[in-house]
Amino acid sequence: MAQEGASPPVVMDETPVLPGGAAATEALPTLPGAADAVLPAPEAKVDTDLVTLVRKAHPVVQAVMCLLALAVAAVLTVFLFKAVEFTLAFARLRRAHADLARAEGLASLPGACPLAEGTKAAEAEVAALPGHLTSDLRASARERLDLALDRIEARAVMQLRSGTGLLASIGAVGPFVGLFGTVFGIMNSFLAIAATKTTNLAVVAPGIAEALLATGIGLVAAIPAVLLYNAIMRRVAAFRHGLADGRAELMARFSRELDRRMLATAGQGG
Repeated sequence: MAQEGASPPVVMDETPVLPGGAAATEALPTLPGAADAVLPAPEAKVDTDLVTLVRKAHPVVQAVMCLLALAVAAVLTVFLFKAVEFTLAFARLRRAHADLARAEGLASLPGACPLAEGTKAAEAEVAALPGHLTSDLRASARERLDLALDRIEARAVMQLRSGTGLLASIGAVGPFVGLFGTVFGIMNSFLAIAATKTTNLAVVAPGIAEALLATGIGLVAAIPAVLLYNAIMRRVAAFRHGLADGRAELMARFSRELDRRMLATAGQGG
């Protein structure tokens, strides 16, 4: 009866505070192993400059980059050499045109220009003609001079086109060599992922970056090579056009000289 008449327990609205306040909270025991927990270390700094990227690349990718760098140097060398060569060739051709315009009749021009060499060939052909000139001899003389001028022009054009084979090869093969470096760099990135069992960008990015760098160097080698090749072909065509003008003038003077010889032969026969 005494238990039934007792008052019910009172529920407290506030959380009880341990004696000692914050000090008691700090004195609470920690969980086992909590002191041995290691905080995650900050990520290592990744070098982003190109020199470090090339130095740390795979040896195969480095070999591809070196090969493409040599191709870039070859394109630059051909560009400088052809710039000087075409400047001199067109200057000699203009000088030969001016000398031929000032000369009277079939004159031999000095110099190493193909047009000057053509005048020497025409003079040698006239000197080799017999005293009695006939129509058949005239036709054969023109044919021999045409062959001589064709050889002179072919030799000059071949000299001007030297180096274009290298440019064509670099323009055609350069992107594929860079693509080979790209494929190998990406394959190296996948191998790094498999070895570390993580897809962290710090692991994947260097291989992809070196792969893309190889592709970029391949394009740097190929694009100027193609542009330079087309420019050389246009300059060669312009040189051949100027040479054809001089050749037409030379053949006209050679024909007039043959006419004069034939008239002289006809006068002697009459």
